[in-house]
Amino acid sequence: MAGLIKNEDIREVRERASIADVIGEYVTLRNAGGGNMKGLCPFHDEKTPSFSVSPGRGLFYCFGCGESGDVISFVQKMEHVGFAEAVEQLADRAGLQLRYEQTGGPAGGQRQPGQRQRLVAANKAAVEFFVAQLGAPGAASTARAFLAERGFTQQAALDFSCGFAPDSWDMLVRHLRGLGFTEKELLTADLARRSSRGTLIDRFRKRLIWPIFDRHGDPIGFGARRLFDDDSSEAKYLNTSETPLYKKSTVLFGLEKARREIAKSRQVVVVEGYTDVMACHLAGIPTAVASCGTAFGSEHIAVIRQLLMDSDVFRGEVIFVFDGDEAGQKAALKAFSDDQKFTAQTFVAVEPDGRDPCELRQDSGDAAVRDLIARRQPLVEFAITSRLRLHNLDTVEGRVAALDETIPLVAQIKDIALRTEYARRLAGLVGVDDPNRIVARVRSWRPEAQPRTGRRAATAEVADQRVEPNADRIARPKPDDPNTWAERESLKLALQSPTLVGPAFDVASEDIYRVPAYAALRRYIEEAGGVNNASSPQEWVPQVAELIKGDDADVLKRLLHELAVEPVNVPGDGPDSRYVTSILAALQLPRAHARIAQIKSRLQRINPIEDDATYRRTFGELVTMEQLARGLREQAAGGT
Repeated sequence: MAGLIKNEDIREVRERASIADVIGEYVTLRNAGGGNMKGLCPFHDEKTPSFSVSPGRGLFYCFGCGESGDVISFVQKMEHVGFAEAVEQLADRAGLQLRYEQTGGPAGGQRQPGQRQRLVAANKAAVEFFVAQLGAPGAASTARAFLAERGFTQQAALDFSCGFAPDSWDMLVRHLRGLGFTEKELLTADLARRSSRGTLIDRFRKRLIWPIFDRHGDPIGFGARRLFDDDSSEAKYLNTSETPLYKKSTVLFGLEKARREIAKSRQVVVVEGYTDVMACHLAGIPTAVASCGTAFGSEHIAVIRQLLMDSDVFRGEVIFVFDGDEAGQKAALKAFSDDQKFTAQTFVAVEPDGRDPCELRQDSGDAAVRDLIARRQPLVEFAITSRLRLHNLDTVEGRVAALDETIPLVAQIKDIALRTEYARRLAGLVGVDDPNRIVARVRSWRPEAQPRTGRRAATAEVADQRVEPNADRIARPKPDDPNTWAERESLKLALQSPTLVGPAFDVASEDIYRVPAYAALRRYIEEAGGVNNASSPQEWVPQVAELIKGDDADVLKRLLHELAVEPVNVPGDGPDSRYVTSILAALQLPRAHARIAQIKSRLQRINPIEDDATYRRTFGELVTMEQLARGLREQAAGGT
């Protein structure tokens, strides 16, 4: 009978297994003050981090969904295993040898490893077997040639544990059975299957093999590429089926290599295949991952969001790399439909001639792959231009149909400022003389509205441009809107601590503010002489209030007084210069991001062969702006 783990060993596991390190393998954690850390909850979807970890107490708690516990219960919930197996996993990682209470029977004091441990062990043995077979004579030479032709050295193959399934029906089965693994374990891990005669045979045969690892580096499945015309399966790729270890909807190839870089750089590059991941990593793009045997979906997004700490406060970049063919175009448009699930900025990188990263590296070298990623364009822009190409914009009918198809895309953009700018850009692309007509249509679009086509759409187009009578009146902004927290905080600082804010605030012009009410108050502060010329605290706010006139005066004065007394969102004795720097940096970030998007768009329209000088100059401008944005992000994060 199996023994129970000794209580003192369980206590030692809790002490030795750092809860921050263990949870950090699933979720990107940031310091939250008071010795605590926070991140996006892995147990429910959220936009703002509410998942709190207390390393000192060894506990976690989510203020959003209420999940809580210690390091052992966290592993239980995440890996869907029992208590004992969670303890064993943590003990293995910590290098602890567990002891068991005797419960009667000859096995007292011992415990059979849990199912997960056995399946991982079987997969590890299979990885070693496949890697060894890649160097064998005979059919394996075709697999080696395949890798070499794509620019992958022997060392690169070893780094990714590439292997070969030999030309044999049961060579792996016999090898693993000789190591003590049972038929049931091999079938459960999908390393073997039953033949028509009922005998156990290898799952993969005569194929190039890529092991698929989980984020901890444990092998959980395999991907196998067809090499020979006489292969009984026509499928180009075969993947491990669903097993207790392998859930294809949550697995990302290369994640064990990329996850730390993703959390560090707050960027992830999503490519389409195993060789593309290898090519990107070897070319200096260490954040590349790919889905395995299924389309990139919602559960993959959840994994990436947790690693990016993709929230309304901390934003990153998600770059989709697709082939330039029709299938790649469709994949990019599908990715746009998932865009709203990210707070991060989403981009797409497509090589115009259709080459994928592996082919690009093979033909043009590592620099070409890095350049492909650098030339990424906003996903929404790619989606818009892709749809527009389907219509004849030289005709009235074509323009109407193009607008009907693209206005919903623009209307779904999260960032209000970007939404307006893309509406204006759409007007230019379609050839509408008055951009405000398109802006108005975007503002009034509702998802429940039925699309119009043909003549009815043409006759209704003018009517659609009318704006509601009070559409331009200033409304009181939501005080808890996380998307505009920096605008609100900056104005509170300017009204409550003008001396501390100083000239740095006056440099941030009105057009940086995306909320009309905040922009209006910024204008009145400037009219009052700016914070650098602010009078005494008792007179400063009334001085600004006296200047507020017009139909929106009541709303703006109430907002002015509200901001003048609302506490600044900083713990302790109050704001300091570091906090001011962080807020002003966060305030300028959206504008920097918009400028970067504009430059990238301009790069897409320049042919580097025909106009190399302009391309180089524009690319230099992009590098400068991205350095500026990186500095602003560091300042924004450093002061909070």
